[in-house]
Amino acid sequence: MGKRAVIMGASSGLGFEISRLLLERGYHIGIAARRNDRLQALKHIAPDKVETACIDVTSPQAPAQLEELIARLGGIDLYMHVAGIGSQNMELQEHIELETVQTNAVGFVRMIGAAYRHMALHGGGHIAAISSIAGTKGLGPAPAYSATKALQSTYIEALDQQSRLRKLNITFTDIRPGFVHTDLLNDGRKYPMLMHCDSTAQLIVKAVTARRAVKVVDWRYRLVTCAWKLLPRWLWVRMPISQ
Repeated sequence: MGKRAVIMGASSGLGFEISRLLLERGYHIGIAARRNDRLQALKHIAPDKVETACIDVTSPQAPAQLEELIARLGGIDLYMHVAGIGSQNMELQEHIELETVQTNAVGFVRMIGAAYRHMALHGGGHIAAISSIAGTKGLGPAPAYSATKALQSTYIEALDQQSRLRKLNITFTDIRPGFVHTDLLNDGRKYPMLMHCDSTAQLIVKAVTARRAVKVVDWRYRLVTCAWKLLPRWLWVRMPISQ
């Protein structure tokens, strides 16, 4: 049957492009998002190779729905987590912070955990997640987004260690993109070094198929994050981060 992948958050942006690229590479894919109607464009490309599901990662029913999607797919070799939200919140509005935490932290742990437990029971597999360079430092304009992305990277690293301790044959890839031109950044603001969605998706798929442990996308952001790590906290918190 070939490789089988589930992409969570596949209805638009990077999730859509990654799904399309995996199809081109011969994968059978299960694609999921909150709105099933947006998944039909992918389904029409290859109806016999695509299964769809309406899954909201903030719902307690989401793990059971993932299991059902995996069953229809006939198993899973790769779980790709792309679902996420984020916005700048200089006024620290409570609902924005809590919605971000529910999706990017609680929803992330819920779905990564569900995929991990399934693979632990079925001989292993590969788990990849889109985190962000925003998780490498606390960013004042987007506190919850930055913090939840740090959680994602740390969680993946911890599960990677746990998998090795338990000898589960589950591998991980943490993808950390910079600014990508998707609906997530469609807020009228100007972002530096904005990357195209299609070329970014190609770099991501290349890193995932190579089973890279951590991949910062692209080379410019690798330089940026290396420079960030050299800055002491007292200097970083005084830096005028653009909004």
